[in-house]
Amino acid sequence: MSISTPVLMDSQKAAKYLAAISGIRIMVIGDLMVDEFIWGKVNRISPEAPVPVVSVTKQSLAPGGAANVVNNIRSLGGQVKVAGVVGDDAMGEWLINALKKSGADPVAVLADKGRKTTLKTRVVAHSQQVVRIDREDLEPLSKGLKADLVQQIKNHIDDCDAIIIEDYSKGVIQEDVLDEIQTLTSDKKKLVLVDPKVFYPKQFRGMNILTPNHHEAGAFAGIPVTNEESLMKVGRQLLDVLTGSSLLITRGEEGMSLFEANGDITHIPTQAREVFDVSGAGDTVIATMACVMAAGGSMKEASILANYAAGIVVGKVGVATCSPQEIIRILEGRL
Repeated sequence: MSISTPVLMDSQKAAKYLAAISGIRIMVIGDLMVDEFIWGKVNRISPEAPVPVVSVTKQSLAPGGAANVVNNIRSLGGQVKVAGVVGDDAMGEWLINALKKSGADPVAVLADKGRKTTLKTRVVAHSQQVVRIDREDLEPLSKGLKADLVQQIKNHIDDCDAIIIEDYSKGVIQEDVLDEIQTLTSDKKKLVLVDPKVFYPKQFRGMNILTPNHHEAGAFAGIPVTNEESLMKVGRQLLDVLTGSSLLITRGEEGMSLFEANGDITHIPTQAREVFDVSGAGDTVIATMACVMAAGGSMKEASILANYAAGIVVGKVGVATCSPQEIIRILEGRL
């Protein structure tokens, strides 16, 4: 076992991996949603309650949740197939069209008449989020819908180099669905990355890497992560449970910590210089990890580049993505 903090990534090696992403094919399976942004200005406090009055200047929609992972992969140049469920409603239709417009292929996106598409509305004033309003259906998928989803995944999994499982606890990622994915991916020796919201230790075993944040990892282990000592306990405990899988714990301003299945532990300091909005940073991390690993990079190299990518997106307002050119510029000190 070794514990290390990596040096800066060589920009030429990074450029090689980033250039190779254009030939990478990834399937994203998970909770699809829409992010709505209401932008405005605050000039006064409401006389009705001690809350700001936001004068709206514009509104916008963006793919969110697992769909934001898709956008991040597309921004890096990768090809994407999408699997998940939306409501049979206007927002679901908008999201499917937005995925197609981005160049992604929603081969396994099913419309369910019994649920509504998850919509997260963020009110932003002067670059600061004032409030978020969630409209969603958290019921698990029906047995029939799950069977249809799994069949569509089976139909297209051979065309993919890597799989991302993106769980937001909106009903798509469940134990039986994971059982099916585990069987499919282990038989075909597929690269699998998981951003977990709920911990399924049996189903996650053998998947390449999980990318929880430190709050989630602490909850999974039953040990709050409050310092380096508790972080190490959590990481090692989860590795013991996740036989054969590695773990990348994202830690906000503290950066990331990579616990590999071989026992190596690597702490990666944050590269964020200015933080405006952390929304979707975890989506950027797992998208970059999958792209770089599928392009031939090691888990450490992928983690380092994912850290740079996350540092770029948190410096932007709203749920954002980054390009290979931005990563290269920051590696060369030009961003």
